[in-house]
Amino acid sequence: MTELLLKYFRTKQREAETEKLYDTQCPFCSMQCKMRLIEQSVVTRKTYRAVGRDNPTSQGRLCVKGLNAHQHAFHPDRVKYPLLKVDGEFKRISWEEALEIIKQKLGKIQSDYGTDAMSVYGGGSLTNEAAYLLGKFARVGLKTKYIDYNGRFCMSSAASAANQTFGIDRGLTNSLPEISGAQCIILVGTNIAECQPTMLPYFEQAKENGSHIIVIDPRETATAKMADLHIKVKPGADAALANGLLKMLIEENCLDKPFMENRTNGFDEVKAHLSSITMEEIEERTGVPIAQIRKAALMFGKANTGMIFTARGVEQQTDGYKAVRNFLNILLITGKVGRPSCGYGAVTGQGNGQGGREHGLKADQLPGYRSIENLEHRRHTASVWGIPEQELPRKGVSAYEMIEKIDTGEIKGMLLMGSNPIVSNPNADFVKQAFQKLEFLVTADMFISETAKLADLILPVTSYLENEGTMTNLEGRVMLRQASRPRPDEAKHDWEVLCEIASLIGRGQFFSFSSAEEIFNELRVASRGGAADYYGITYERLREGTGIFWPCPDLNHPGTERLFENSFHRKDQKAEMIPVSNDAEVPKEIPNQDYPLLLTTGRVMSHYLTGVQTRRSPVLAARNFESFMEIHPKAAQRYGIEDQSLIKIESKRGSIIVRSRWTEEIREDTVFVPFHWAEGQNVNKLISDDLDPACRMPGFKLCSVRVESV
Repeated sequence: MTELLLKYFRTKQREAETEKLYDTQCPFCSMQCKMRLIEQSVVTRKTYRAVGRDNPTSQGRLCVKGLNAHQHAFHPDRVKYPLLKVDGEFKRISWEEALEIIKQKLGKIQSDYGTDAMSVYGGGSLTNEAAYLLGKFARVGLKTKYIDYNGRFCMSSAASAANQTFGIDRGLTNSLPEISGAQCIILVGTNIAECQPTMLPYFEQAKENGSHIIVIDPRETATAKMADLHIKVKPGADAALANGLLKMLIEENCLDKPFMENRTNGFDEVKAHLSSITMEEIEERTGVPIAQIRKAALMFGKANTGMIFTARGVEQQTDGYKAVRNFLNILLITGKVGRPSCGYGAVTGQGNGQGGREHGLKADQLPGYRSIENLEHRRHTASVWGIPEQELPRKGVSAYEMIEKIDTGEIKGMLLMGSNPIVSNPNADFVKQAFQKLEFLVTADMFISETAKLADLILPVTSYLENEGTMTNLEGRVMLRQASRPRPDEAKHDWEVLCEIASLIGRGQFFSFSSAEEIFNELRVASRGGAADYYGITYERLREGTGIFWPCPDLNHPGTERLFENSFHRKDQKAEMIPVSNDAEVPKEIPNQDYPLLLTTGRVMSHYLTGVQTRRSPVLAARNFESFMEIHPKAAQRYGIEDQSLIKIESKRGSIIVRSRWTEEIREDTVFVPFHWAEGQNVNKLISDDLDPACRMPGFKLCSVRVESV
C-alpha cells in the first residue's frame, strides 16, 4: 500500500513540475561566459538555477555575478511599459503615444536648433547589432555628429595605444589558452581575480607551469596575492615605472635586436630619451625601489615567452594612452609579440566594450573600425548605407565632452541607451546639473536608473535572456548569444526601438530590419575590408561552432586567433615605439596640505559598473550592500579614522560619505573606493574632469582628497 501511494504522489509531482532551459551568455564582464538558466515550476512557484556551459573561453566556469544574473532580469523594478514624466511622476503610456512624442520632440529640436542639437549616448553592454544600428541611427536617422558611449571610459587609452603602436586594436593579441605558456606575465592595474574571475584559472595554470607573475598595483588585491612580485606603484606613476623597466632591460641587454631591426621603428629615439632620465628620478616618482624595478625587468627580459596585460588602473589616467604605449615599448624591445604565448592584452571591462567601438559607437569611428574622417572609409560606409558620402556627419566629441556641450546649450536632446552617465562620468555633480538642462531626454533601459530618473520618457527594453545577438569578448572572439525567453509585457529589443523611431522620422527605408541576424548581415558588409573585418562570420557558422576571432575576411577563413605573426597593420608593416616622459607631459593633481591623500577607484567582485543591475540582485547586493574606503591603519590613525566607521571623503569637486576599512594591503599615501554606488556614495563626484589629450579618457584613478570622521 505504501509503495502504491509513493508511486501515486511521484506521478502527481511530475505532472505538477515543468522545466524550461534558456541558453545564453552572462550579461556582465568581457569574458562573456556561456551559461544555461534552468527554470523549474512546481505548481505556482518557480525556481531558477544558472549553470555554466562548456566553451573555449570560460570552459564552463561562472562567477558569482553570472550565477545570479537572472535575479535582476526578474526583478519587480523592471520597466515593462513606456513611461512618460507628468508633473514629476512617471505615468504609463502606450507605445503609440511614446513614439508620437519622440517624433514631435525630435522634429522640434532639430528644426529649431539644427540636426546636431540631438545626441546619442550608448552603452558597452549592447550587442554588436544594437551598437552598429545605434551608430547608423545617429548618422543616418538623426544626421547628428554627436554620438559616443560609456566604453570611452573603459578602454579608450588602450585602444588608442594599440592602434598607434600596432595599427589595430583588439583586446588580446592572442587567445586565452596561450597565457598558460607564458614564462613571465606582467599585470598592470588589473585585478582579474575580482573583475574577471573566470579568467583567473589561465594565470593559475601558468604559475603551475613555472611562470613568474608580476603585478603592478597600489593595492595588494586578490590578484596581487598570487604574484611572484607585487610592485606597489604610486597611483599615476605607471609611465615612469615603464621607463624604469625599459632602462633596466637596455642596461642588462635583454633585447631582441633582430626583431627590433626587422619589425619596429623608434628604438633609437626611445633609448636616447631614457638616457636623459635617472633611475633615482624614477624611484622617487614611482615610490618603487630601484632593486625591485631591476628584478622585474630581469624576470621579464630573460623569459623566452611573456605577455603584458593592462586594465583600468593604468588606462583610466590623463596620461593613460602614453603609459600603455610605454608598456608596449617593453613588449617590442624584447620581441614578445606575434609568437605563441607572447603578446598584449587590454582586459576589457564591459560585456561588449570591444564590439561597441569596432562598429560605430565612438565619435570618430565607422563600422569595421574605420575612421569617420577618412574619405575612403566614408565612401565605403555611405555606399553600404545607401546615402551620399557628403551626408555622413563628421567627427563628434567624446562622452564627457558631449555633456559639456549640453551644459553650454549646444546639445538640446539625447537618446540614451544602456548607460547611466550621471553616475559613471567624472565630476558627477556637474554631469547631473547638465542633464537637467536637456529639453528632451529619452532613455531605453530595463530600470529607472539614476539618469533615467531625469528622463522625459523611458522606453522598456529586453534583457540578456530575451535579446538575441552577437557579442565580441576580450579575446576578439565573436560569439552568438542565444536568448529564447519571451520578452516581458511591452518590452522591445533595443534594435526594434531604433527601427520604429527611424520609420517615424521618415528614415525607415534605411532601417527595415526584422531580426538581429539581418542587422548582422549588413554589419558584415559594412565591416568588410576594415581593420575589424567580420565579413566571414555568419550566424550559421556561429551556431555550429564556439565563436570566431576577427579579422575573418571570408566565409572559408577560420578567424585570426593570433595577431602580428608576420607583420603589423601599419602602412610599413612595422610597429612603432615612442619615447614617453615620466609624467607623459599631462598635469595631474598632486597631494597638498588641504588634500593630502591620493584616491584611486575600482571594482568589487559582486557588482558591475554603476550597479543598476547588480544592486537589484539580492544575493549580490548582500555581499556588498554599501560602499567603503580602504585606508592603511597608519594613515587612518594619522587622520583620526576608526575602522568600520562612517567617514567623509572630500576633493575640490565634492564629497561623499562611506564606511572605512583598515587594511595594510594599500599604500599609506593612498585610499581606495569602489565605483558601483550612486548619490551620496558615488565616488565619481570627487573625480576631476581632466581628460587624456589623445583619447579623451578621464583620470578616474587619481585625484587628491582629504578624509575625516563623521
